[in-house]
Amino acid sequence: MLDRSTTVLDQLAPAGVLTAAINYGNPVLAQRGPDGRPAGVSVDLATALAGELDVSLNLVTFDAAGKVFAALEQRTWNLAFLAIEPVREAQISFSEPYVVIEGTYLVRQEAPFQRVADLDQPGVRIAVGEGAAYDLFLSRSLQQAGLERADTSAAAVDLFLERALDAAAGVRQPLAEVAAAQSGLRVLQDSFTSIRQAMAVPKGRDAAAAYVRDFARRKLEDGTVAAGLQRSGQDPRCARA
Repeated sequence: MLDRSTTVLDQLAPAGVLTAAINYGNPVLAQRGPDGRPAGVSVDLATALAGELDVSLNLVTFDAAGKVFAALEQRTWNLAFLAIEPVREAQISFSEPYVVIEGTYLVRQEAPFQRVADLDQPGVRIAVGEGAAYDLFLSRSLQQAGLERADTSAAAVDLFLERALDAAAGVRQPLAEVAAAQSGLRVLQDSFTSIRQAMAVPKGRDAAAAYVRDFARRKLEDGTVAAGLQRSGQDPRCARA
């Protein structure tokens, strides 16, 4: 374990408070608990880090990853849980991924699409949460299909249904829950990307970034990440050591 230096504390927890951004937009990582408070593996990690640093924890919640990233300019948080993306790396220092999840499509049962590659055609319209990792990825990779953006990933599913779009892009697990709850929908078997979720600190805080990288590695190795996923009803095999 790296030393908990004064610089680390100043960069991660000024005034003795670790302010962590929690993104409800990715239900694999964060959910509202029965008491309405944030829960999930990202909350577990933030709590463990605050305990290790012996500081207070302040959780700031968001409903979309794009909003977490936008809040960086207001210095709203000192720690976040986001997917590793080139667009973000200019302003954020990431740990190695602690969870890897799949990005795929929700389509109608009768739709002709069988694989993700089938959707990259002229005239195909795909709903996506603005600023989400899969929005950034698809914006770079799609050659012919078009994207229609909603405020959040959950709202992207509503947009897909309301506007009769061809697909909704998102994380496999919540899309599968939608398909199971509503007849006439299915999730494609393959994926268009693997989304690498990591702990994040604002760029330029090198001591904090090094400490968080070491912390994330240790929490993967000691089973904290897998246990947190399982406790919140997620697949512990998403944990990546």
